[in-house]
Amino acid sequence: MVLPLNPNFTKTQTFIPVMQKIEHIGIAVRSLGSSVPLFEKLLNSRCYKTEKVETENVNTAFFRTGDTKIELLESLEADGVIARFIEKKGEGLHHIAFDVSDIKAEMKRLKDEGFVLLNDEPKQGADNKLICFVHPKHTNGVLIELCQEK
Repeated sequence: MVLPLNPNFTKTQTFIPVMQKIEHIGIAVRSLGSSVPLFEKLLNSRCYKTEKVETENVNTAFFRTGDTKIELLESLEADGVIARFIEKKGEGLHHIAFDVSDIKAEMKRLKDEGFVLLNDEPKQGADNKLICFVHPKHTNGVLIELCQEK
């Protein structure tokens, strides 16, 4: 089945993808101490980086598998966003992050398209990135992160 294009998208418009690739997949975990060895075995890959991200109140651990990165997220606080996510949904897929070349332009484009962003300005994220999140209520329940290399 072929789905019709957005009726607001005219034939004279140029479709230029701005979300260039999946930058990483974020997975919420209770403990990096137990999850890092588990994912090292699963992916047959060593954790190449851990980082504390104060702006998100998380500790992170990164893995590479092919061209994709996996980010494990552990809450720094009992009532932090990741801790609340795990309490509600359990450990597992938290978000999908897309690499963008101009995060402010992409934020504006998404707002103009009617998406709700969780922050008005890009903020410092892990792995030397500027980040912004798109509210999952507007993306079929999937939390989307935009990432731009600083």
